[in-house]
Amino acid sequence: MSVSVEQKPSILHQPPAVWAIAFACMVSFMGIGLVDPILPAISEDLNATPTEAMLLFTSYLLITAIAMFFTGFISSRIGVKRTLLIGLALIVVFAALAGLSGSVGQIIGFRAGWGLGNALFISTALAAIVGAASGGSRQAVVLYEAALGLGMAVGPLVGGLLGDISWRGPFFGTAALMAIAFIALVAMLRTDPQPQERISLTAGFAALRNPALRTLAITALFYNYAFFTLLAYSPFPIAAAASAAGFEFGAQELGFVFFGWGVALAITSVLVAPLLTRRFGLRPVLFAMFGLLAVALGVMALFATSAVVLITTVIVAGLFLGVLNTALTETVMEATDLPRSVASSTYSGVRFLGGAVAPAVSGGIAVAFGVGGPYWFAVGSLVVAIVVLAAAGHRITRHSTPHESAEGEAEVITLGDQV
Repeated sequence: MSVSVEQKPSILHQPPAVWAIAFACMVSFMGIGLVDPILPAISEDLNATPTEAMLLFTSYLLITAIAMFFTGFISSRIGVKRTLLIGLALIVVFAALAGLSGSVGQIIGFRAGWGLGNALFISTALAAIVGAASGGSRQAVVLYEAALGLGMAVGPLVGGLLGDISWRGPFFGTAALMAIAFIALVAMLRTDPQPQERISLTAGFAALRNPALRTLAITALFYNYAFFTLLAYSPFPIAAAASAAGFEFGAQELGFVFFGWGVALAITSVLVAPLLTRRFGLRPVLFAMFGLLAVALGVMALFATSAVVLITTVIVAGLFLGVLNTALTETVMEATDLPRSVASSTYSGVRFLGGAVAPAVSGGIAVAFGVGGPYWFAVGSLVVAIVVLAAAGHRITRHSTPHESAEGEAEVITLGDQV
């Protein structure tokens, strides 16, 4: 008598559309850290101040923040596939235009269009890959998270390698890769994932009436100020400190530094954060990571002229940032009864505003208070985040339970890692 054993489908046996979406996800998340290594080069070649160069982050994040309040409304009207393709097309166009720019002002403007495309793409990518996958949603989510982590880690490295040739290289590279992804999706994604329930135009703003969501969004706003102080400002003191020590430190070297940062962030956001939050709870993990990040930024402020200290601390800080990104978004998901898509988009929209402010003011702070000044302001911002979170403790404990699905966990990681 023979017994047949049902074999679980291999995670690698997926329709071509799934691989196309996963590739696009990887490239999209590469774009997060892609420009970081080339900021000093842009500043030098285009005769721009560090503040002007850092506005590449500000315009990108400001438009992304605004768009996140409306992406649910758009995708629920025109469908996931169309939203996905429109987002990809916008990234291709504006990344290419950024590479063709002749002034930092033009790049700042085109990065804003890039931010709109990225908001549309990221808000629908998870639904698209789950809808197209075979073998169950869990396998689709594993592929999605793998693409996300790989993109986060590789982005700064690719940006540094291409940027060592020319600061235009990373922009053209992103445009080319996203164009390939666009063509692949048009050819391979033949069906639209199940349409979601229609979301009203003002749903994102109405969600801020929820006390828990509003408080957590404010906490994340101040946290993101610190995050983008580290990400957008650090290339300048690192390059200056290395140069003062007699080392050549260009885009390629900065790319390797932020590659280490990206690897650390990806590992802790995908693997470590879920383990810590289940073992110790959301709020204790958040307070611990806020404290550790504040210490790291304080060290950077005190040793802002030491390249070794700055480089080491940036990479170590990536470990804390990865946990914080995922844990904060998880707290938002569990602290409200709002629809997950609405809560996550609203939360992301508010917190990106903090990220938009930091690059815009860090240069001026450095001029007024010295090279370590922006890091001290970031420490102060984290103190505010801790105070707000502590004051709202009674609002965010009632729903703090583990995620109920693989899709939910992937959405947490995705929205947590958007920068």
